[in-house]
Order: sequence, then C-alpha cells, then structure tokens
Amino acid sequence: MCVDIEIYRAEFRPRWEKFVKTADNGTLFHRQRFLDYHPPDRFQSHHLIFKKKNRTLALLPAVVKEVKGAKVLFSHAGASYGGFVVRPRLGIRESHLVVEAFVDHLRSEHFQRAELTPPPLFYSAQPNNYIDFALLKHGFRYLRRELTSVVPLPGLDLDVLSSFKSEARTATRKAQKLNITVRESDDYEGFYRILCNNLRMRHNVAPTHKLEELLRLKTLLPDEIRLFSAYLKGEHVAGVVLFLCNPRVMLAFYISHRQEFQRYRSVNLLFHEIMNWGRQRGFMYLDFGTFTLNMEPNWGLGKFKETFGAKGLFRDTFFLDLSS
Repeated sequence: MCVDIEIYRAEFRPRWEKFVKTADNGTLFHRQRFLDYHPPDRFQSHHLIFKKKNRTLALLPAVVKEVKGAKVLFSHAGASYGGFVVRPRLGIRESHLVVEAFVDHLRSEHFQRAELTPPPLFYSAQPNNYIDFALLKHGFRYLRRELTSVVPLPGLDLDVLSSFKSEARTATRKAQKLNITVRESDDYEGFYRILCNNLRMRHNVAPTHKLEELLRLKTLLPDEIRLFSAYLKGEHVAGVVLFLCNPRVMLAFYISHRQEFQRYRSVNLLFHEIMNWGRQRGFMYLDFGTFTLNMEPNWGLGKFKETFGAKGLFRDTFFLDLSS
C-alpha cells in the first residue's frame, strides 16, 4: 500500500498537464503552462508526483523558500491555489497514504514548515474532504480560513437577473438604459490603466500582475484568460479579467471601473453578461474572489457581491510546523 514520490522533471510535463485537466479538482493554477509565466529565477520549484504501483494518484505544485532561516515548502507561492491535485474517485485510504508520504518527504528533505492553499471545494467535480481530513490527521492546522464569494449560475431556463438582489437588478437595467455595451475585448492595456488608477485611488496598491505578466499569461493560456469590457459610446469604462479555472468554475480575477462613470453601473451589466456567457458554456460557478484578508472582512465588498447572489465559502490555507 506504499505511495512513492517522484520529483517533477521536464519530461513529465505532458503527463502533468493531462493529469491536471482530467483530475477531480485541477485548475489552471496547477498547470505548468500557467506557472511558466514566472521568470525562471523567481522560485525554486519542488513539484511532487505521488504514485502507487506506477499509477499517478496526485500531484502537488510547490516551491521552496527560505523564511527567517527556515526551509519552507509552499503550494503554491506564485498562484492563487495550490495543494493536492487528485485523480477522480481517490478514496479515503489512498488520500491518507498520499498525505502520509508527503509528510515523510518533508521530514526526509529537512523542511521546517509547509503551507498549502487548495482550491475551495466547489472546484471539484466530486466534492469531498478526504485530503483535508488526512492533512488534519497528520498534524496540519488551519493558518487562515478566508471567505470567497461564489455565485451558482442559474440554469438556462432561468433569467440571470432572477438570482440578483433588487439593487443589482435595478443597476443592471439602468446600465442597459444608459446604453452601456459589453463585449469580449483584447484591450488589456486600456483595462490595465483603469485597474491601476482604481487600485491606487482606493487602496494605494498595485495589481498582482504587471501588464507584461498579464499579457504573457494571455499568450500562454489564450482560451482560459478572458477580458470582458464595458463601453459607453466606444469609450472603455470598466472591465473584468476572467480566469477559466476548470470546466466548472470561472474566477473574476480583476474587476475595475473608471470612477467618473460609476453612475452608469457598468460593472453590474458586466457580470450579468459574464454569467450569461458562462452558463451557456457549461460553467456552474462564478468565483468572485475573496472579500476577507487575513480573516478580516471587507463588509462593503462582501455586501456588494451578495447582491449578485453570492455566498461566502471557505478558502483555506493549511500549515504544518516541523521545526519542533
């Protein structure tokens, strides 16, 4: 019943990519093609492959970093989600053996700590908590339990507006009456200017990605990275960068608008059109992203996302301290 671990090598890449696409809970953040956008010297990769009798059970994208003199494994420091990517129908016993092998590997490689941020449960085709249970059983604890806002997309027989609260319905109809139009766009530079101005004005921060990194991601994953933009008489007033994480979930990674056009409620119409677009292509959920930071809620942001029918679900980070 032993599970063996193999360190990722370049020749494994085609099998890695295929496994992620067919896994129960794989996302674009687990793909080597996504991780390629990082410069080669940014991280020291330590990706792991878990096998039993030459059958791959799970993968773990990871990097090694030195933190205050300690050797720490992160899954993943350069992506929203990491954690174990598991084959469909992985059972409780094999989940336990995968985590057991992982902890043994951490000890044998002299890691002092490990941190994992798996995708939330709704990213899975067959949701279960087997890996979470095994992690807790082997001494992992919760470092953070953030909340991400999730909208279950309505069936094609229902109007998208039916899932909105009254204020979002009113705002969406106002945008339509004021002649806001929405379409998929390639104007990443225009959107990025809106995003930078908005983040600087509201929070005095910069976007997670530089423009060249966002463009590189679009080049690497042209079908999975999408920009939807809102226009008023041809002028770019708002946008949403969508990451199509897997066949079930769309993630609104960047949302921004020009403050001087806020009264047109273009963001509301953007999400109405995005949800319509997504459900027609078989997506089941829109992940609006977190509205907590280090477990401190942004009440206004959470309330805004709730107007679209969103509810908060856990996005967990686990850790194991091996220094003692």
